[in-house]
Amino acid sequence: MMWLYSAVLLLWAKSAECAEQANTSNLFEWTAVDFYDKLHAGKLMFLYFEHEVSPTISLFLLELEKSSEILKDYGVLVGKINCNKETVSSYCIKERSANTAFLFRSGREFLSFNLDTIFDINSIVSEVLFAILRDEVQYVHTDADLLALEKRARGKMDLVLGHVSSLGTQEHRSLMETAYVYGSTYKFILITGGPVLRHLGVDESSPSSKVWFLHCRLQLKSKTNERCPLTLMRKHLTTLNLHSFLQLMEAPLVSEADVDPSSVPHKQAPQVFLFSHPATEQLDLATATALAWKLRGLAALVLVHRRSPAVKTPVDYNVAYRLAEMKSEVKYLTLQNLDEVVNIFLHQENDDGDDDDDEEEMDENIKDDVSEGELDDEIAEAVYKSRADLLDVEALTSLTSDNYHATVAQSDLTVVLFYVKWNAVSMDFLSSFLEVAEKLTEWEIKDVQMSAVDCGEWTDLCAGLTDTFQPVTAFPTVLLLRPEEAAQEYRGMLGSEALLRFIMLSRLVTPRQLSTTEDVASFLEVVPHAEVASYDVDRVLGLFPTNTGASLKEFSAAMKSLRGKVLSGSLTDELALQWAAGHSVEPPAVAVFPSWQTDTHPSVISAWSSAEELVSRVNMALRHPMPEVTVESLPSFLEEDKALLLLFVGDEEDDVGRRQNTALVGEMRLVAESGGARMQRYAAGWIHLGHTPAAMSVLGSYLGSMPLLPALILTRLTSGSEVYQYPPNAPILAHSVLQWLRRVEEGREPPAGSLEEERWRPASDFLDFLKIMDEEDPDFARQQVSREDGDGSDSSADPRTHIHSEL
Repeated sequence: MMWLYSAVLLLWAKSAECAEQANTSNLFEWTAVDFYDKLHAGKLMFLYFEHEVSPTISLFLLELEKSSEILKDYGVLVGKINCNKETVSSYCIKERSANTAFLFRSGREFLSFNLDTIFDINSIVSEVLFAILRDEVQYVHTDADLLALEKRARGKMDLVLGHVSSLGTQEHRSLMETAYVYGSTYKFILITGGPVLRHLGVDESSPSSKVWFLHCRLQLKSKTNERCPLTLMRKHLTTLNLHSFLQLMEAPLVSEADVDPSSVPHKQAPQVFLFSHPATEQLDLATATALAWKLRGLAALVLVHRRSPAVKTPVDYNVAYRLAEMKSEVKYLTLQNLDEVVNIFLHQENDDGDDDDDEEEMDENIKDDVSEGELDDEIAEAVYKSRADLLDVEALTSLTSDNYHATVAQSDLTVVLFYVKWNAVSMDFLSSFLEVAEKLTEWEIKDVQMSAVDCGEWTDLCAGLTDTFQPVTAFPTVLLLRPEEAAQEYRGMLGSEALLRFIMLSRLVTPRQLSTTEDVASFLEVVPHAEVASYDVDRVLGLFPTNTGASLKEFSAAMKSLRGKVLSGSLTDELALQWAAGHSVEPPAVAVFPSWQTDTHPSVISAWSSAEELVSRVNMALRHPMPEVTVESLPSFLEEDKALLLLFVGDEEDDVGRRQNTALVGEMRLVAESGGARMQRYAAGWIHLGHTPAAMSVLGSYLGSMPLLPALILTRLTSGSEVYQYPPNAPILAHSVLQWLRRVEEGREPPAGSLEEERWRPASDFLDFLKIMDEEDPDFARQQVSREDGDGSDSSADPRTHIHSEL
């Protein structure tokens, strides 16, 4: 009988469960009448209009049904309509709704979602709530956007800033659910990576989601330059942890109690209790305050006064704590160091993150495997280490083959980065490019549009689909585009500072027409934009007796090609003649004012045959006779393709050292200026090892060891790989250096070292593309046969040396 009773009970329970599931399914599947009734009633609805059911659609419908009970708590009705049974005009159209779900609000369609973005219960709930809260939850891309929100919130409301590794995840859902509950109390902000993380001091290579609480409500509005203090939630982003964290943020820094810890109300947040004695109350309060700051965001601190007779805790204990769980008991401790209290909660945090630790350990194993000889390039290694960084390219204007002409026409200047994701230099420079975009936004520069094109995706655009630029074949490439003009390529350093300087100077009118003497004075002395006031700017002034003619047209063309590098202006008619007469210049002419020149006497170019020749002569006039060689200036220094005469100087410890280095550079400048025709074969410069530490390894490779400083080195001679060093004990004087150079040229000086030719080999045989190309060349087989037949050629020579000598 007992067995029969149990069987009946089980069958009853099973039938009740089936009935409940059937009832749920009936509520989930709507009719057209249900839809129109709820639509006209203004209900908030999330619906899918079903056509054919594929395996993918079946999985989606299962997740959608699971989410219906959750979204109902937030006032959202969830359902599906079978378009094979019901007809809903405008939505039972397969081409429109087969791969789309719809959100209805206030009697109309509010938003549509592609099924690719709502693939499970977390993504469905998070995306729907994100849509509902789109006016309450702010999305920020740059630190300037965040600063603007902080200014508006100061003195009014605190901010909750969330970084989620990806939208549609469990972390995204937790943040949206919390924003729905606390949205009237706090302003919620969402970021997915990018420049804002650098302001927050986050390692951008970390993929984990994080939350910060910005204390803006108590900040004074008058302190406009101060940022709101922030507290990081150090536990994983879950709904329970976030609720507990906000409870801690609402609590005072230190609370006080006159009862035992077990009698203190538990508010679902971790609590730490310190005990205060009557004789040391002020000291105990100061200790509690200091510990509370260390525990900020981890636990609330309560100072329990032992003077109260209600406190029965034995005096042997000086600390107690309890965790966030409702049934958590109070644990009592005797500690010698209060920092151990912090370790308790940090240990709890680490226990929660075992899965992440496993992932990090796995990631390290992968890194070790890849690092064994495969990543032999420093840039590639740096990009690999930051591979989890989600660069916020949404902050850039999207440029495609469809919108190219319309988008470029919208701005005076569009700066475009062409990159590919598999190129390490491209991905490294992309972060610098985003920094420039952030800085332009911060400076409120409205006439520059920053854009990026992934050439792995938009191959037709990168292949020169338009007639404004040639096909992009090297990555990364930056082009400056202006309406109805040919593109200008940026050829400077791949860094944010150099690119920002180039863009700021490129914004200016080139050449600028000067019409008064005041215009001329301003052009020669004042930097047009306050943000570039710290830049050393070269200036070029054209003098033309008439505002027409070939000379003026060639000057204008030359200055346009030098945009971003120099400031240029032109004088015409009577004003040009007056200025030329005052400076003993015969117009038409071009006056060049290098930034390194301290006097006001320009270099004058009086005749040229073309715009290209004028550009070359302007560049020669701008070149310092004895430039400092830095990482930034090295490319232009090497472009001369001459033997290098380099003076290496060290850090100056005092004024005496600085005067010594200045005198040495002065002597080398005399060498360049007085050497005449002999110095035309050398590119002379000086390197400060304090300014450019990387040059230490260069100097060491030249001589095999680090010499005493200063050191004067001659290398890259056309005669071979020899390196010569000026006698270390001899004073560096101009006439002595010229005599030493003559002895080197005559072969009377022994070399101090030799540079071996470095051969760059591929990391693996299957990456040796040149070898593969050679083997496919019909001439290659014949060359191999002739070597085997003994034609007198060197069998050890690499045939690729001749076939691909251009590489």
